[in-house]
Amino acid sequence: MVAMHSINHADKIFSPVEGYDLIGDVHGCAITLERLLQKLGYKKVQGVYQHAKRRVIFVGDIIDRGPRIREALLIVHSMVQQGSAHMVLGNHEFNAISYCTKAEVLGLGKVEYLRPHTANHTRQIAETLEQFAHYPTDWQDFVQWFKTLPLFMEFGDVNAGNSFRVVHACWDHELIAAHKARFGNGYFDAQFIVEAAQKDSLSARIKQRLTSGVDMPLPQGVSVLSSDGYERSSFRTKFWAHRAQTYGELLFQPDPLPHAIANERISKHHRSQMINYDLNEPPLFVGHYWLKGKPKPIANNVACLDYSAVKYGRLVAYRMDGEQQLQAKNFVWEYVDP
Repeated sequence: MVAMHSINHADKIFSPVEGYDLIGDVHGCAITLERLLQKLGYKKVQGVYQHAKRRVIFVGDIIDRGPRIREALLIVHSMVQQGSAHMVLGNHEFNAISYCTKAEVLGLGKVEYLRPHTANHTRQIAETLEQFAHYPTDWQDFVQWFKTLPLFMEFGDVNAGNSFRVVHACWDHELIAAHKARFGNGYFDAQFIVEAAQKDSLSARIKQRLTSGVDMPLPQGVSVLSSDGYERSSFRTKFWAHRAQTYGELLFQPDPLPHAIANERISKHHRSQMINYDLNEPPLFVGHYWLKGKPKPIANNVACLDYSAVKYGRLVAYRMDGEQQLQAKNFVWEYVDP
């Protein structure tokens, strides 16, 4: 059984560090994670990876899809609990919370899971549940631990010019302000989890936007088959590309749009739904988007750290030392062995 503690970072006092190492979506690639941590200068001390002068920030999506999900969680959890790492929730962790949480269906007098156990939902979490089949108590403990983690975090001092932000998929100023007005920071409570399962609620919008980004719907009757075998009726978009004119310029995912749609100009309705993260904002780190190729900033102040590790891509880190203009030379990565 894994020893879990319901202590979030707001209750901890951390010693100062000289810099942070932000790590993208792990998705069960535990061996590659260990290699990357070692490359970054972290060493095991009493079983926990630590660095004398730096701290890791995981951008979420540690679970699902990969071959060593439990091992990856053990590494990340021990680092967070020991104080050598932070972590924000990815959509996969929040989905796991909802998939494993029962609640009464309002007005119907029956209890169901907050995330229905449909074929697609079950398929997404299948590898995780399979790898924890002989460790059910550990899995329950990890789900409870997920509930103590934030949806977003902010570091440094804006006035000192060394601040940066971390969220899994999208920094939406309006929704983050609404969340802060209720909770004061990126953390949440049990009621938020229930509300997030209620379609069109504010909590659902916050959870969806921050952990999954901005999805634009495809025209009715049009769908695309993603590289991971899911049929999708929407596509992921850039949230910093307010100058985009066509849907192709707005696209931010590895799967292409049908040619005719890609060349179509963005409608006024869809433009009103776009999110704008200005170039004068503090640096922002996200995961989520399955990038390929050599890691580099996607804007001067935005870095995506998801380079498709579980698809035999790269597990990527960014070495952050307070700079406000992100640098390609600060990316560090390990390839995932087939």
